Amino acid sequence: MWSWGFSDPKALPNNEGLIFKVNGFKHKGWVKVVYNEGMDLFEVILLDNQNNELQRIAGVYFDSLVDIIDEAVERTSDYAERVKNEYKR
Repeated sequence: MWSWGFSDPKALPNNEGLIFKVNGFKHKGWVKVVYNEGMDLFEVILLDNQNNELQRIAGVYFDSLVDIIDEAVERTSDYAERVKNEYKR
């Protein structure tokens, strides 16, 4: 998660989930993770810096959360090359 530029985590009201800021290759803004207790699944919601919803990924199992968020925020088809270029100093 540190590769996403993770920062500023906050709990959502009523134990609904959490929200945090990211600065990834694919998404820069906020990620909201909301738990649906009835379905025992999560929703991952990507928001821009003005809180406009950009993408909603529903039906996410707990053990898939990191992979789903990584795919939405950071992973690109040329990921290895981008990391190499970003951090070569």
